[in-house]
Amino acid sequence: MTAYATPQPHADDDRVDAPHALVKTGLSLIVPMYNEAACAAPLAAALMRLDARLCERFDLEFLLVDDGSSDDTVTLLESAIGERPRYVVLRHAANRGIAAAIDTGIRAATHEIVASIDCDGSYDLAELEPMVQKLVAGVDMVTASPYHPAGGVDNVPPWRLRISRLATSMYSAAMARPFTCYTSCFRVYRRSAVVDLPTTRPGFVGVAELMCRLLQAGGVVVEHPARLRSRVAGHSKMRVARASRQHLQLIAAMFAARVRSANRGARP
Repeated sequence: MTAYATPQPHADDDRVDAPHALVKTGLSLIVPMYNEAACAAPLAAALMRLDARLCERFDLEFLLVDDGSSDDTVTLLESAIGERPRYVVLRHAANRGIAAAIDTGIRAATHEIVASIDCDGSYDLAELEPMVQKLVAGVDMVTASPYHPAGGVDNVPPWRLRISRLATSMYSAAMARPFTCYTSCFRVYRRSAVVDLPTTRPGFVGVAELMCRLLQAGGVVVEHPARLRSRVAGHSKMRVARASRQHLQLIAAMFAARVRSANRGARP
């Protein structure tokens, strides 16, 4: 497998030019990873099953972003995937955070439709196709939500649920945009709508920041009900106290920005 350190050019046109050829939808799939050796084999198997299921309808590329792992994540993943040409490893020299890894994937993507998924099997990848179908004209992001009335949660640690639900309530209030989940990594994006957003938080909180910045810019976000389950292997890298503090800082910044914008609009 070839490893790249820098993003590749973006392809603006995914059309198939051959007469009578099936026109496939271009889809770049980003998988951020950090010290996920235990997930490497099940992840590779899940991606290959997804590839086999979608390859007739989608022009797929898989961008596997290693965020400075110090274990055997990359070696095991490359061994499991082999020489498949549409699977590309992008590597950070040092750990920068999950939002930074997603950003690296978005910048490297060669398709306008981009998806990010958790590497730990937290969501059913069968939901990816209906999420892509919701990215219709005028929609910039489709985000999975286990807290949607039609979603659900299985065997997830209570601390994770409490943080996520509380954070979402506070983000909804700060942004004046009620959603059931601001913190999911399982999303589909319109690349042109998110690639240049001014995000500054590279870790877990940056996932929420990306959605907030898109809403600030006038972007349209829709939710897709999904089922969240405990990871299939490995352990979470989130540091609860630090993430909670950073969420509060971002929420305060988003609320202050909304107040400033409202005050400017109220001036004669």
